[in-house]
Amino acid sequence: MLLGAVFEREIRFAPRSRGLFVARSVYCAALLAIVATCWLVVTGTQSITTPGDTARFGATLLRILAPLQLSLAMLAAALTGAVAVSSEKDRRTLELLLVSRLSDRELVLGKLAASLVRVLLLLVSAVPIFAIAGLFGGVTPGQLARLFAVTTAAALAAASIATAVAFWKETTFQALAITMFALVAWVAAGELAAAWRGAEAGAVVSPARAAFAALSPAGQPLLLPFLGVCASIIVAANLIAVTQVRHWNVAGEARPRSPAQAAAARRPSREVWKNPILWREICTRAYGRTILLVRVAWLLLFAAAVAGIVQEAGRDRPDRLAVAIAVVPMALASLVAVAALAVTSVTTERDRGSLDLLLVSDLEPQEFVWGKLLGVLTVAREIVLLPLLLCAALVLAGIATAEDGIYLAIGMAILLFFAAVLGFHAGLSYASSRRAIAVALGTVAFLFVGVATTMRIMVAFDASFELQLAPFLAAIVGGAVGLYAALAARNPSPAIAWASALLPVLTFVAITGFLQGNTLQVLLVTAAAYGFATLALLVPAIGAFDLLTGRTTTGE
Repeated sequence: MLLGAVFEREIRFAPRSRGLFVARSVYCAALLAIVATCWLVVTGTQSITTPGDTARFGATLLRILAPLQLSLAMLAAALTGAVAVSSEKDRRTLELLLVSRLSDRELVLGKLAASLVRVLLLLVSAVPIFAIAGLFGGVTPGQLARLFAVTTAAALAAASIATAVAFWKETTFQALAITMFALVAWVAAGELAAAWRGAEAGAVVSPARAAFAALSPAGQPLLLPFLGVCASIIVAANLIAVTQVRHWNVAGEARPRSPAQAAAARRPSREVWKNPILWREICTRAYGRTILLVRVAWLLLFAAAVAGIVQEAGRDRPDRLAVAIAVVPMALASLVAVAALAVTSVTTERDRGSLDLLLVSDLEPQEFVWGKLLGVLTVAREIVLLPLLLCAALVLAGIATAEDGIYLAIGMAILLFFAAVLGFHAGLSYASSRRAIAVALGTVAFLFVGVATTMRIMVAFDASFELQLAPFLAAIVGGAVGLYAALAARNPSPAIAWASALLPVLTFVAITGFLQGNTLQVLLVTAAAYGFATLALLVPAIGAFDLLTGRTTTGE
């Protein structure tokens, strides 16, 4: 077989997995909730009396659902592809696969295909929901077919990139961070092509622009060139992975040590700090030997974002959407990278068996928790500081006032620390590394994509925010239930329940304040919502440390 035993091993029990059915049910229910919310918003604020009104609603609805599904499909495909390979490395089972009778092609393509099963099933389950837009009119089956073709191709390309990077890099964090950089660079390349050669060139390169082009009759000729770009990425990524997989994962171990390496191995021991966890996080190669590559990648993202800001600042009336396109991708990538580093700082210890050694030592819970969190923020200093410097760049370019820049920097700092605490909490709460990483990164993506979708609905239907609150209540309640189910999996507490209930509500209030221009209100609400959520996760991580980790204490 082309895919071989790896594919069979990965998906043998997938059709009977409860999580597979739950994921599809939750995804379809979320899409239905968005459809119902949009309908309640438009019928509560406008008069729908003619077929033309319903047709315009159907077209607008599809433009709301299309970028949402594209973002989730690409993120989910990249996440599952990277984690599927990195978890094999962390458990030391990749070496067993490499010494087996599997060929390199079967190993790479098998892992890729198995990681795509869940994502493709989610896309298939969403087809009837998207077809509802066609019932309103204004949407043709051809548009839906082109949209799903673009989404599927982009997801396949994202998974191929993630799988190749995961085979290349030595730690889960490096694989996830470089994958996020590659996806953001892909979108940035599309925007650069659009600025240089026009919107049609951007639609050929960028997945987001291709999705919107697929919804317009004039965008049909651009479908094949974009699919060609995705096919080139898929072929190139998998070809590199197949030809280099053994060199990346075997050659380094088989190569004899040079005299310089042998001398370095015999260097004298170093003095350990009072907090050994913090010392190990900062002063050793706990996150791999090539973490420098991740830092260079974020410097490139920062340079690209600054270039976009400077370009808009040179115009008489800067385009707010163009500024957002320059800033938001790096902000999202930073939040995901910080959460990924925090969760893998715990899951890697568990997979390699070193967490058990730490738990039987005399380490206090405070030393472990703060050592990990401060170590994560220190190792990811470029990832944390560069988004804050973007806020200063907005002020220096004259796009934002000094007051708004300060508010933005403080809010971004709060969100980054929340992402770190969220990742650490998920790493402690879930014994399965895949599930812990999925919960941490999925929660960040849910909050970010949920905010973007809510803003899109509010702007698209142009109604008063007071009238939109009632239709959004179902989505708010559903989000609160989902957050509580994810965050309180192992140690439910009243604080986590309150945080799960308040976070969607206060986020909605912050969105309305932003759209109305009340920047101070946005900062205060964000600080209250995410500050309380951070404390709700941080306090149990220390107070219930023994319960979360399975550590047993005995009295003297």
